[in-house]
Amino acid sequence: MTLQSIRKAAIIGAGQMGLGIAYVSAVHAKIPITIYDPSSSVLSSATDKYKSLISRDVSKSRLTSEQADEALSRFSTSQGDGSEGGGEGSIRDDVDLVIEAIPEIPALKLGLFKRLGNALTPSTILGSNTSSISITKLAASAGSGMGKEESQESSQRVIGIHYFNPVPVMKLVEIIPALQTSQQTIERAKAFGKACKKEVTTSTDSPGFIANAILMPMINEAIMVLERGIASPQDIDKTFQLGMSHPMGPLKLADLIGLDTCLNIQRVLHTETGDSKYRPATLLGRMVDAGWVGRKGGRGFYVYDERGDVVEAK
Repeated sequence: MTLQSIRKAAIIGAGQMGLGIAYVSAVHAKIPITIYDPSSSVLSSATDKYKSLISRDVSKSRLTSEQADEALSRFSTSQGDGSEGGGEGSIRDDVDLVIEAIPEIPALKLGLFKRLGNALTPSTILGSNTSSISITKLAASAGSGMGKEESQESSQRVIGIHYFNPVPVMKLVEIIPALQTSQQTIERAKAFGKACKKEVTTSTDSPGFIANAILMPMINEAIMVLERGIASPQDIDKTFQLGMSHPMGPLKLADLIGLDTCLNIQRVLHTETGDSKYRPATLLGRMVDAGWVGRKGGRGFYVYDERGDVVEAK
């Protein structure tokens, strides 16, 4: 059977991940893309950042002026979460793929998938950029409140499509099928990842999938090493960079991801597995309580200027 290509997509969430996914979709997959977000100011900021990314690519000769104009014409925004079911700010039925990139909070994502499942035709793939939340649960939510056949049809189009930050730079996307996901959905998602110029790996629907099941405990342990006063942030990160050839140390990486996101992922992993190795470091929770969420907020384990460059350690 010939796979239907992805001709138009929608991204829900205009933060750094949503913007990055929109960028690779428009620039590399070369399809029209609309970003949805309830906040007009966030959408305005995303538009400015998208234009800046395109301008940078032109200045570095990655795109010609003509290609840049085409990429700009493929990008649009809409205020709302896309799930209004035909109202203003809702996703249209001609969209082949939706990828949510909203905060890593289970209740938010489950609620969104329930609304999307009821609002969009079964041919629309419902993708999640989640780092840790069960795709099987999201698929079940997309099929809830329906008859048996409709529920099955809706659930089988749900899949995890996990990009890595910063999306325009990182070369990988993880594909995570739910138990309910159809083979056609899997193949279409893989093909789209490749169209975005990414390498593709596949994981079963296990907490943290491949990357975060390994990465987040490492980051959490690095925070505990700092918490116990064993070493400074600089020395922890330098050890990983120079001793283990990591391009970025775990604490600076946590700042890049966002400490609030790291905490949410750790909580999901801890809840889903019941394994104490996933218990979030106390210091991580305290820093999020203080509003020190990393580079996006100007302060985390390091202090950052407006350009995102390190000014000093915490």
